[in-house]
Amino acid sequence: MSVEMYYMPSCPYCKRALDLLKSKGADVTIYDVNQDAKLWEESKSRSGRDTVPQIFINDQHIGGCDDLVALNAKGGLDPLLAK
Repeated sequence: MSVEMYYMPSCPYCKRALDLLKSKGADVTIYDVNQDAKLWEESKSRSGRDTVPQIFINDQHIGGCDDLVALNAKGGLDPLLAK
């Protein structure tokens, strides 16, 4: 299972999403878009969005924090993380 997040350290939504993923035991690869402009462009290209966080599980775009929280509330996050 692969979990990737495009992230900014100062973003409260990024922290909330990361905390949720870690509470599920996910090992998250974090791409700090503040450290590398190429990562910011990569995030926008992969997600079609220009906001953070952008979360991918097994190369599937999940969306941002609100999308992740909604997926979890519907019971859809655990099955993705179990793959």
